[in-house]
Amino acid sequence: MKIALLTLGCKLNYAETSTYERGFRDAGLEVVPWNKGADIYLVNTCSVTQTSDGKSRNLIRKVHRINPEALIVVTGCSAQLRRAEIEAIEGVTRVFGATEKSRVVAETLAAAGIGAADAPAGSGAVFGAYSTGERTRSFLKVQDGCDNRCAYCTVPYARGGSRNVPIEELLCQARKIASEGVKEIVLTGVNTGDFGRTTGESFLDLLQALEKVEGIERYRISSIEPNLITDPIVDWIASGTKFQPHFHIPLQTGCDELLARMGRRYDTAFFAARLDYIRSRMERPGAPKVFFGIDVMAGLPGETDALFERTHAFLRDVARPAFIHVFPYSRRPGTPAATMPDQVPDSVKKARVAALETLCAELHVDFERANRGIPMQVLFESKEQGGMMGGYTGNYLRVTRPYDPALVGRITDIIY
Repeated sequence: MKIALLTLGCKLNYAETSTYERGFRDAGLEVVPWNKGADIYLVNTCSVTQTSDGKSRNLIRKVHRINPEALIVVTGCSAQLRRAEIEAIEGVTRVFGATEKSRVVAETLAAAGIGAADAPAGSGAVFGAYSTGERTRSFLKVQDGCDNRCAYCTVPYARGGSRNVPIEELLCQARKIASEGVKEIVLTGVNTGDFGRTTGESFLDLLQALEKVEGIERYRISSIEPNLITDPIVDWIASGTKFQPHFHIPLQTGCDELLARMGRRYDTAFFAARLDYIRSRMERPGAPKVFFGIDVMAGLPGETDALFERTHAFLRDVARPAFIHVFPYSRRPGTPAATMPDQVPDSVKKARVAALETLCAELHVDFERANRGIPMQVLFESKEQGGMMGGYTGNYLRVTRPYDPALVGRITDIIY
C-alpha cells in the first residue's frame, strides 16, 4: 500500500509529518510523491493566514482528483480550526485535531484495514516529534501550544495551551537523531522558551541536558519570545556550548502602542535591551557576529503610516537584525484583532511588506560584510546543485563550494 504525505506551514508541522512517516514506514507502507498517485494521502495543514487555509483546502481537493478512491487523512491547524468545513470536502476520510495527533498513524492504518486503532505510547500531554531525512540537521519538537493569546493569533485555538515533552523523552529522541549521523538539532515549538509548563522543568534544564548528548555537535533555537530568553540562558550559552549564535525572536511591530494593543508582553526598549545583552555576551573582536532573525507583521489594525515608519526606523537604526521575516497581517475570524477598527487596506499592507523586504536585504548585506575575514565553521549539506554544495556557519551564513562528498555532514573550518 502506498501513502503520500503533504505538509504546509511551519517547521513544527514538518517534524510532525516526519514522525508520522516513520510510523507508516514501520507498518510496511511505501511512501511515494503525492503527484504519483497513492492509496492514502495525509495532508498536514496550516492556518496562519487566510491564504494558508485556502491552500490547505485546495491541496485536499487536488489529491482527491488524482485518486478519487484514496483515503484522505487531514491534520494540522486548519483541521483543528476548520474541522467541519474540511470534513465536508469530498474524499476526506478522517480529520485529526490538535489533541489527536498521537492517534494519526494507528487510526489511519485501521481505516485502511491494516492493524487495530491503538495509539502509540507517548508523554500524553503533547505529541513528540522530530524530522528525519536530512543527513545534517533535524528539527526536534520540544513544546507545543501557547497561553499568551495575542490579539491577532489563532495558535492557542489551533494548538491548545502551552505544554511540553519531558526532558528524558527528548534526550531519547536526540540520541536516536545522533545515531543516524545527524550533527545539528534545531529546537522547535510554538512558544519554545515556555518549556516546562507540564513537567515542572525549565528551558535551561533542557538546554543543559541536551548539551551532553554525544554525536550532536550543534544546536539552534528556532524561535523564542524576547521575555523568555533570560540572562541565565544567554550567559550559559555564551560560556562555550554547542548552542550557536543564532536566534529567531518575534517582534511583530516596532511600535509600543501596537505592541500593547496586540497583547505582547514587552515594549521596544525591552526588546532592544535583550538584543544588546546577547550581543554583549556573545560577540568578541574577531569572532562571528550574532545572527538575529526577527518576525514582523505589516498592517496590524491601527498601524498608520507614522507608526509603520517607527517600526521601520526601529529595525533599521536600533535592532539591525540579519534577517526580517515579514508577514502581512491576516485577519483571522475569532481573534480580537479581527474586529478592531482601523483595519489596514491590503494594498497598503503589500507596500509595507515590500519596504520591509527591501530593508531586510540591506541589513543582510551589512551582516555579511561585518563577518568578512572571520574564522568560522560550516556544516555542509548533502544536496548537490550545479556541481556545488552548501552549508551554514554557526551564525547562519550560507556558504557554497564545489561539491565534495567527503565534506557532507562534516563541520569544516573556513574564513568567511
